[in-house]
Amino acid sequence: MMGYLDHIGACNNADLSQFLPFVAGLQRIGWLDRSFAARLAAWPDVFVSQPEQVGLSPALDDFASRSAAMDGVLRELAAAGEVTGWRGEAYPVMRNWRDAPLLQMERAACPRFGVRAWGVHMNGYVRRDGGLYLWVATRAKDKPTFPGMLDNMVAGGQPIGIGTRDNIIKECAEEARIPRELAESVQPVGALSYCHQAGDTLKPDQIFCYDLELPGDFTPVNQDGEVDRFDLWPIEEVAARIRETADFKFNCNLVILDFMIRHGVLNPENEPDYMAIAHGLHRSAD
Repeated sequence: MMGYLDHIGACNNADLSQFLPFVAGLQRIGWLDRSFAARLAAWPDVFVSQPEQVGLSPALDDFASRSAAMDGVLRELAAAGEVTGWRGEAYPVMRNWRDAPLLQMERAACPRFGVRAWGVHMNGYVRRDGGLYLWVATRAKDKPTFPGMLDNMVAGGQPIGIGTRDNIIKECAEEARIPRELAESVQPVGALSYCHQAGDTLKPDQIFCYDLELPGDFTPVNQDGEVDRFDLWPIEEVAARIRETADFKFNCNLVILDFMIRHGVLNPENEPDYMAIAHGLHRSAD
């Protein structure tokens, strides 16, 4: 049988000994699988390869030149099938949130370069009969990533050029047809970190978490084709599904565990792994 800590372990399964640092100037901005790092030697004008790391060429000394050079490489890699699922969505590349981005790059390539990405996830919930109910999304079966899995009510990546609050409000409209006047009640409630390895790719990512209490008569309707259905579950049923299965997309488990801690569903009296869960929601590659 699974347990809550299994999901934290699954999100933090990275073995960094398999990767080399990817640097820009004096900053490490990502991690490269060793075989892929060798592949980048094909672009000597863009990358400087050394035994202990791979860096962007110092000749690329500003945001525009780095971004343009990286885009050219990524398009060649995509044409060769080495970067898949192209989104046409640019992500900022920076070590820490609110740093000045050193460059931007295609979202789909971030795990290939082990570049940190940020996302916004929202738990939409209802109070009914003295209990908490959570809206659970089922991802569309034709999504390129994690098709058919359970998900948070609203979630999305954090592209360059938009604030986190504006982004979650936008996602509320696109994913669940939540009117803006209702979505503006969304509350920022914290952030989570993890470092997840999938084969030769790495996601040292961070999530901005939001809560939105919804009226009992509201029913979400997907707008962008990324969700097959929404279901309203008692929080106890959500907790059991997480505890006993791997049905939720891997990082969504963390977002709901955080929700359950903050709302007292999990507490030091009823959960023997409470402290390990609370600490496990905030790990990273740094």
